[in-house]
Amino acid sequence: MAQNHHSVSSSVVVDAKPEDVFALLADPRKHPLIDGSGTLREGISGPDRLVLGSKFGMRMKLGLRYRISNTVVEYEENRRIAWKHFGPHRWRYELEPVGGSSTKVTETFDYSRVPIPGVVGRIPLFANNRKSIEKALRRLKSYVETGDAGW
Repeated sequence: MAQNHHSVSSSVVVDAKPEDVFALLADPRKHPLIDGSGTLREGISGPDRLVLGSKFGMRMKLGLRYRISNTVVEYEENRRIAWKHFGPHRWRYELEPVGGSSTKVTETFDYSRVPIPGVVGRIPLFANNRKSIEKALRRLKSYVETGDAGW
């Protein structure tokens, strides 16, 4: 688990090619399968495959139920995808080929664009992102390798 003053990230090696992992990440309807926070619900709206500028929405529950809209703000086919909602922080996945048919997947919660990132890093809600990222990566690995996210 890597952490600097403005982001939290973790990585896992998945026994699958980058394009197979990216297909999962670029399909917003599959995001509930790998959600590590337990806040993401069904009700996904948007395109079947995300690209730069794509907008997609989802139902969430963090105490209260609400709906959030996201925009893809970083995109490199089979290598990197990131989105944000109304705030400046981003959720990013980076894929790196490893060996013949494996992929190192790094998920990052990046809050470097927040006006006062030092304060954000101490908010308990954001501090829990470490556990959520680790859980999401375990679920992603399980789903891509076996078809079962282990929920």
